[in-house]
Amino acid sequence: MARRPAHKWAFKSGMRAGAYSWRSSAKAIDRLKSASAEIRAVARSEPVIAAEGVIALAQRIWPAFEHIDTSSGALGTAVRRTLDELVPILIDAPTEEDTRGKWLELLREAILDDGVDYLAPIADRFGEIAAFPALMNLHADRDLDLIQAAWSDHVRYAHVPTATLTLSCLLEAGRFAELLDLLAIKKTHLWFDEKFGAEALLRQGREDEALAYAEALLADDRQPWGRRDIARFCEHILVRQGRAEHAYRRFGLPTASGNTYLAIWRDLVKRYPDLDARMILEDLIAAHESKGKWFAAAKTARFLDIALDCAAHHDAAPATLIRAARDLKLKEPDFAAQVAFCAVRHLVQGRGYEPSPLDIDEAVEHLMVAAGRIGASDWALQELRRISSSPRSAGLMADRLARVLSSIDESRNKH
Repeated sequence: MARRPAHKWAFKSGMRAGAYSWRSSAKAIDRLKSASAEIRAVARSEPVIAAEGVIALAQRIWPAFEHIDTSSGALGTAVRRTLDELVPILIDAPTEEDTRGKWLELLREAILDDGVDYLAPIADRFGEIAAFPALMNLHADRDLDLIQAAWSDHVRYAHVPTATLTLSCLLEAGRFAELLDLLAIKKTHLWFDEKFGAEALLRQGREDEALAYAEALLADDRQPWGRRDIARFCEHILVRQGRAEHAYRRFGLPTASGNTYLAIWRDLVKRYPDLDARMILEDLIAAHESKGKWFAAAKTARFLDIALDCAAHHDAAPATLIRAARDLKLKEPDFAAQVAFCAVRHLVQGRGYEPSPLDIDEAVEHLMVAAGRIGASDWALQELRRISSSPRSAGLMADRLARVLSSIDESRNKH
């Protein structure tokens, strides 16, 4: 049979050894994104070739990125995200045992050469990548004695680069007792190793033991490495046992996360579809304390009474309130009027990030339009005058409000 010509990967030219300097983190992240996109595109029609592309990328990550400053953590996060996307391609590729065995040797060598554990996502799932029981056992046994000796020595610390892949292979090979015995001899117990033990118990149907095993790492007041992952593991068990409310209170709510307050709420609502969405929002506000910061989440979730309560809080951002008043002054005029009023009050009392006197103009404009639609123009002016004359109102913003009110009065007197 004719040998299949090697695929020409575009990303290889940008992933040469020593290709990146100390301050090339952003450039390296862009290169990872393009490499991942290229490999995933090939995977749609040529999954085996795409898997070989993942291996080629893995072999080049450490040599190419060795000299980059990683102190910000951005590059490490990007590498992990990229490999998390690509490892399933390796696992799912349809190959014979001999071919997969060769792949594993290449990956094992890359892990051994890796200076900062960039390839941890591959080591974590090495047993799954092995696919065949014989290969799982082969790599489980390769360094087993070495790991036992290193971990048994509680005086001197010795790092074994292949420890994680060994644990992964023991797990996937179903050698649960050996796996747990190996973990038991370690002096320190951290989640990046202990997750394999917890999973081993879970796969044996020992749910309560798995829960206790993981929870033990959260037993004191310290913030252990992998705290969020530990909590999610425990949460999953409790939900599976039909104890969703307990899972939510014990693990879900304290570890809720997202890029925005709205994303945090949506994440919990998605994870707990049977719980009341309004209750979840109220719980989050109580747990995180920064009430004003939750305004946008409450508004978007359509809990407008909660949103108004947030808008009145001292840490609500006037700029956010002004945008909401602008967007809703025609559709929800009563709500928009009250939000705009809160924005004016915050500005006059010196709140907000780098506020401008023009913010007063805009907030008052939206307030008057919204108030006019509900027949509350006189109320709006009365409240604005009350703010303007308040002892707490002083400075540039208060002066601006007084000028805006004077302008409104002149305009009304002319008509």
